[in-house]
Amino acid sequence: MSTTRRELLALGAGAAVGAATAGTPAFAHGPSSEQWVATWAAVPTTIPSRGAPAVLENQTVRHVVHCSTGGDELRIRLTNEFGAEALHVDAVHVALRDGSGAGTAIVPGTDRRVTFSGRPDPTIPAGAPAVSDPVRLRLPAGGDLAISLYFRQRTTVTTLAAFAFQDNVIAAGDVTSARTVTATATLAQDLFLSGVAVRKGGASAIVTLGDSITNGANTQNNLNHRWPDLLAARLRAAHLDRGIANLGVSGNRLLHDPNPPAGSDAETFANYFGVSGLKRFDRDVLAQPGRRFLVVLLGVNDLGHPGTVAPPSEVVSADDLIAGHRQLIARAHEAGVVAYGGTILPFKDDTLGFYSIENERKRHRLNRWIRTSGEYDGVVDFDRAMGDPADPIRLNPAYDSGDHLHPNDVGMAAMAAAVNLRFFR
Repeated sequence: MSTTRRELLALGAGAAVGAATAGTPAFAHGPSSEQWVATWAAVPTTIPSRGAPAVLENQTVRHVVHCSTGGDELRIRLTNEFGAEALHVDAVHVALRDGSGAGTAIVPGTDRRVTFSGRPDPTIPAGAPAVSDPVRLRLPAGGDLAISLYFRQRTTVTTLAAFAFQDNVIAAGDVTSARTVTATATLAQDLFLSGVAVRKGGASAIVTLGDSITNGANTQNNLNHRWPDLLAARLRAAHLDRGIANLGVSGNRLLHDPNPPAGSDAETFANYFGVSGLKRFDRDVLAQPGRRFLVVLLGVNDLGHPGTVAPPSEVVSADDLIAGHRQLIARAHEAGVVAYGGTILPFKDDTLGFYSIENERKRHRLNRWIRTSGEYDGVVDFDRAMGDPADPIRLNPAYDSGDHLHPNDVGMAAMAAAVNLRFFR
């Protein structure tokens, strides 16, 4: 794993290192004594081009979100970013979640009404997010929140995070403040909800920008075994107070938006993949409260989607991917964010049709550039951590969820262990 640029400078690295870094912008200084820091996040996407959207009417949606760091005050971010008309939410409440797993009960005495610009029933313009007023609630690091949204009038779901890997529920009526609710439906999606931040001193946030592997695909629901969650647990054990905003979204590509071939089954799900990493960077990275560090793991879908769930015309080269990563680095540095590059995991013989000799050549070239170019401020070598010792271009069987592309829960722990905690000191 490569040494960070900051560590080399601290060690008094020689002229060669100084020359290599001479044009690099200065990074942000440490956080102020008290600031907002992201503790949970989800990527807003739109609904598929085919299929009937969900509709809510006189119903409460109760979400459970697992927070990376804690504080005594919090804010919630709602989103209508893909809505064509204003979104009215009749009530919003937040409380500490009581229990674990799929439970949605709240801890007695912790329910709080949430207001937005002083209003308990916000109307969010089309295409916009809305950030709540501060809410006094003591949230422990690694704790869970229950966030409940009530919709009295008929409301079409236009903006959501489709892959929550957590059982959220829908209940009849306004039960936003109820300790327990009777579910009329269970869904593994986050509806109109995209972030939670806490106010605290001495902390900053890490943003993980990625695809399904960062999102947590093929891990067990309700256990918070995504690798960013497990990294957050490592940070807490090391007494490093850092929030993590997981901005992974299944199917996401660095260079292209979803573009399912006309008439294909992909039209029923491809929009859930989210707009390209380059397009969503400002919203999903730079807009995160307290963001100071970035870990990027993007590129495997750029290789695998053309000819499967995207047109063959969108085939990319290794040079295309390298240019895209350079754009992420430049934009991060311009904003004072320290950027770390994750190498692409092996996927030989995957069941999704991604693997080919040519795609392996591109993956190898991209990973070599991430490791050796020195353009990222450090490297998380997921490729070497996750490869089969007997066949390094294949996912280690011990870490394989079964499709030879996505890690299982044990593999997610191995990914979290591959991240150097010194990057975030």
